[in-house]
Amino acid sequence: MSWLRALKETARSGLKIERRRLEPLIAIRGAAGLALVIGVGLAAFGPLVAASSAFGAFQAAIATFQRSWRPRPVLALVSGASLAVSTFLGYVTGPRLLLFMALLVLWTFAAGLAWAAGPTGGIIASSNVAIMLVTITLPTSVAEAAVHSAMIAFGGVVQAALIVLFPVRRWGAQRDALADALAAEADYARRLRHDPAAEFDPVPLMTARSAAAITPRQARHRPAELRGSRGVAERIRPVLASLADPAMGVPDEGPERDRVRELLAAAGSVLDAAARAIRHGDPVRLAAPAVATLKTPDTAVLLTGPARRAAARLGALLADVIETAEGEGTKEERAEATETADALAPQRRRPTLLRLVPVVLGAMRAELRSGSPILRHAVRVSVVVGVGYLIGTALPFGHGYWAPMAAVMAMRPEFSQTYARSVARFGGTIVGVALATAVVQAAHPGVRLSAVLAVLCALLMYLLMRTGYAVAQACVSAYVVFLLGMAGGDWSQTVLERVVLTLAGGLLAMISYAVYPAWETPRLRHRLGDWLASDGRYAAAVVDQYAAPAEAGRDDVRAALLATREARVAYQEAVATAQHEPVRNRGLSRTAADDAQHALAQFGRAAMLLEAHLPVVGATPVPAAAFLADALRRDTEKGAKDVRERRAPRWDAVRAALARWDEETRPHGQVPTPVVRSGGDLLLETLEEFSRGLDDGSAGPEGSGRAAP
Repeated sequence: MSWLRALKETARSGLKIERRRLEPLIAIRGAAGLALVIGVGLAAFGPLVAASSAFGAFQAAIATFQRSWRPRPVLALVSGASLAVSTFLGYVTGPRLLLFMALLVLWTFAAGLAWAAGPTGGIIASSNVAIMLVTITLPTSVAEAAVHSAMIAFGGVVQAALIVLFPVRRWGAQRDALADALAAEADYARRLRHDPAAEFDPVPLMTARSAAAITPRQARHRPAELRGSRGVAERIRPVLASLADPAMGVPDEGPERDRVRELLAAAGSVLDAAARAIRHGDPVRLAAPAVATLKTPDTAVLLTGPARRAAARLGALLADVIETAEGEGTKEERAEATETADALAPQRRRPTLLRLVPVVLGAMRAELRSGSPILRHAVRVSVVVGVGYLIGTALPFGHGYWAPMAAVMAMRPEFSQTYARSVARFGGTIVGVALATAVVQAAHPGVRLSAVLAVLCALLMYLLMRTGYAVAQACVSAYVVFLLGMAGGDWSQTVLERVVLTLAGGLLAMISYAVYPAWETPRLRHRLGDWLASDGRYAAAVVDQYAAPAEAGRDDVRAALLATREARVAYQEAVATAQHEPVRNRGLSRTAADDAQHALAQFGRAAMLLEAHLPVVGATPVPAAAFLADALRRDTEKGAKDVRERRAPRWDAVRAALARWDEETRPHGQVPTPVVRSGGDLLLETLEEFSRGLDDGSAGPEGSGRAAP
């Protein structure tokens, strides 16, 4: 993609406005907390302190809107406390330019590294740097700076208290995550009716797993319907795929296939009903035809072998989903049901806030290495903020913090987001400042009316922030204009400097990425190699279970499955990012990316089919499976290295292991456990397809990779 086209695409993305579900009650709660804090600040300390406290409450409310599974009051408290510390340190060092610049650069560098802990931490840290640049200009002494910092922290406390006192959709994010996972399973079941080889996007399951990680305190208050359903849903997916796949014994057409289609449709209906019940906290309402299909005895007559076992397993798992989604019965009954479900899906404990500190520091320390995109972002944003502050100070506008504030809020570790947000921030700033200026010139508001207008702008921002960054930025711009006007700022000066310096900050952010980029395109082959290696470890772990069912546990299979999901999503995200980068494909064309992704998805699916029929403890071992597992592990590790070094992988060890299996069993006229043997053929077939796709596609047209839908 050329630079001109990349700029055009990112600009269009930044200015895009979407229709999203609004959350008016949460927006009203955040605006009410802001109004309360401003009122207390005006009554007790005056407009300047009220403006500082308003920034604290405003940022604390924004923090609670971020995608995080941690309790919202904690996010508000962390945001308010960190901004208070930033403001006090910034004011103390402010009179000494060199000392303040050192603090600003180091603080911004740490904020850039905070993205290693996740988007929520990165956004909160970046916002603290941006708002600190404004709040340090309000106090006039160290004592006043301490008061301002205390009121900023008070704003976070107020927002946290309102969340506790007036909860809106308690556990709503966790409910939505689990419901989305069940709905994705339902959609998968319906697609399998027409396409037995349909692909499944694991992101909803990964999101639900992340949402299921809770602190010990949360575990004591979690609703019963959120216990265990995710673990059961995880086990449904391979059963659905096994039931639909013709390789497991059901022909493409005929009475058996018709019954499989009926079972898949019934499973989709049941999973949708469970998803609706969990999302809204209502009882499960099942469709009568779906229940009749699952209970009919004809299934055991029509289906045989692996298909019959899969159908029986599916019915048991769906019953578990319904039971946990209901969350009804006596306290003892719910405890027994959830204990059984939790045994199927062991709890993932999220560390408490204090125990999270070393985890975050460890993640940040791990990014201090050559080639880390997070480290490049931290260096980039700290240099830009430092240069932007010097430029803003040197220009004759005054209030030079607008340029670095615009830059730090726009910059992200990813190219497309940085450029899109820079364009959106400038466009939103023009609209917001123009509207606020028109209101000021028409109404000439005083302190109280300015405060009211600022709260209204914040309310609109909370309500519309998910519709588009440009919309949110327009509301923020008007909010800042009214708030600084309440504190005694010069209206006309604010308009001019904010537009010009925001443009300067956005341009600095865009130039910095062009000068010191962190492109994903050159790393696509490495990401693909990681996915291949993790897929191979997963397949080997599954096949190993057939070799020694009495000795091997299932934990290694589960760990390998989670690792391959993460590698797959990392590759898909990298491909989506590379699609908008103005960089040549570096040896992996769009066609190769599509073909490789399809082949690896089918390889993982073949391993998943084998997982659906894992032998029970005490089953007859299959010694030949051990050789196949070892060959899969060795060939995929070597193949990953070949992919990174732009060579077509070969699968000689896997082919030799399957040939040895046939030679050892042919004299006896036996093929032990035909499921795993036929599964080995499927694994080899998809690996060869992967090599062909890389070999044929690498010579294709130039361009960044694109994930297959």
